[in-house]
Amino acid sequence: MALRATVYKAELHVADNDRAYYGSHAVTAARHPSETDERLMVRLLAYALWVEADERLAFTRGLSDTDEPDLWTLDLTGAITQWIEVGLPDERRLLKACGRAGQVIVLAYGRGADLWWSGVQNKVARAANLQVWTLDAEATRTLAALAERNMSLSVNVTDRTAWVSCARGDVSLELRCLREAG
Repeated sequence: MALRATVYKAELHVADNDRAYYGSHAVTAARHPSETDERLMVRLLAYALWVEADERLAFTRGLSDTDEPDLWTLDLTGAITQWIEVGLPDERRLLKACGRAGQVIVLAYGRGADLWWSGVQNKVARAANLQVWTLDAEATRTLAALAERNMSLSVNVTDRTAWVSCARGDVSLELRCLREAG
């Protein structure tokens, strides 16, 4: 018998001073049986960092479907306008995503993020619509400790630093840009 996904519900209160975006969102994210709390929380952070007032940004089947990113935004015709990957995807996946979506964003995390980037950087150089951001490994481990099945998170973003707080604690995560979209 296959293991089922675990459902997490989060109330996200976003105050993003860098984008002048402020809003609250009730989100539901399914955690794949092979997914860690750290990855789940980075997905929630990615949602908070790129959500817009129209709330078209959505979680996908992610790990359960290799043809979908972790989050995406679809326009009214069903075309992918924004493709967001969390983790360390290979260059073939990124190039395929860049061909399918208007904007591709990678939020890399973990101890191997810099090594991963040095390995794929030249291979994705021609992808003009690709942005790559990285988070500190220690900060994402601290973020993972905030995970609960039902949670209320406040995410405040200023000068590329996200401050995430909830009843269980808080963490500051610096967003380091490795590549801007060209």
